[in-house]
Amino acid sequence: MNLKVGDRIELTITDIAFGGEGVGRVDELVVFVPFVALNERVEAEVTEAKKNFARARLLRVLQPSADRVEPACRHFAACGGCQYQHLAYDAQLRMKHKQVADLFQRIGGIDPSVVAPVVPCPAPYGYRNRIMIRSQWNKPEQRLNIGFVRHDCGLVEDVLECKIAESALNQQITQVRQNPPPRGGLKVVLRIPPEGWVVPPDSFFQNNFFLLPRMVETVRELLKASGSRHLVDVYCGVGFFAIELAKDVESFAGVEYDRMAIRAANQNAQSHGATNGEFVAGSAEEKLPELLGRFTPEATTVILDPPRKGCLPQTIELLRTIRPAQVIYVSCHPATMARDLNAFTAEGVFELKRVVPLDMFPQTQHVECIADLRANVTT
Repeated sequence: MNLKVGDRIELTITDIAFGGEGVGRVDELVVFVPFVALNERVEAEVTEAKKNFARARLLRVLQPSADRVEPACRHFAACGGCQYQHLAYDAQLRMKHKQVADLFQRIGGIDPSVVAPVVPCPAPYGYRNRIMIRSQWNKPEQRLNIGFVRHDCGLVEDVLECKIAESALNQQITQVRQNPPPRGGLKVVLRIPPEGWVVPPDSFFQNNFFLLPRMVETVRELLKASGSRHLVDVYCGVGFFAIELAKDVESFAGVEYDRMAIRAANQNAQSHGATNGEFVAGSAEEKLPELLGRFTPEATTVILDPPRKGCLPQTIELLRTIRPAQVIYVSCHPATMARDLNAFTAEGVFELKRVVPLDMFPQTQHVECIADLRANVTT
């Protein structure tokens, strides 16, 4: 069937792809539709038609899933921040587990059985401690839109509140709307600082305080299971993991390119009493050889918490050469993580023991994963 833009179609959703779009077929042509649930029968309008696939916008749900619920947010399906508010939370967790397992198998050749069930967030709404709102001049209505980028275009959807943000941030949204930016095109970062931690304005910190203790607990369990006595925290930011785990090792070192973050890390170490290590400024590729040279590899764990683009190949190759006893890889981007895990485990240099997904981002397509890699002993 040759679909064209504007065609109305009916189809059954047979899968939900990573990213949130439902997958169905018209004859043999794959069609992607957002804001649907598995096994639903829907009516949709084609918005993009290619040779091998099409995209469509949802018009009506003809046969709803038992997992479908009423979205909590008035802006859902316009604002591009959330993809899953129309699904019950337990269904979101099951779906994310399948998506991570499928993605790891497809990209990394990884056995899906190593992927544990997704750890739920105790607060599926009202959890984000940092958001970035944008301003854009709405020419037809002659006013300034203040909110988030729409899911279907680059325009800004005017929003009054964000249901996944903490209540204090919604108060800040109201203040921004009452005192708007002077023009369109400007971004405003709203943030609740973590209690007891120094975090410079542009430095990274996890955006979900509610599930953060469980994340630390998961990393600690993996670290203790390895028996490592030393810890190297790569991409350490303001030192969060190294400081939280300092009492579980004899010594630690952290490395981060952001010098302001390193200054904050040293302040945080002092205030938290983490005196058995140090933080150094510089790139991982530049500093890792010297840091890893301080410790016995078979007694060392390396924590990697890289940017969304993942690790550089030279970083992975360096770790494959030195072979620390354990690499704990933390990532919010399962696709690049799967790619990197495939590189770590090539030729059996490392073995992937377990992947623990944590739902740090309920109602959205995103999921955090923690992987436990163990070095195989060379013969």
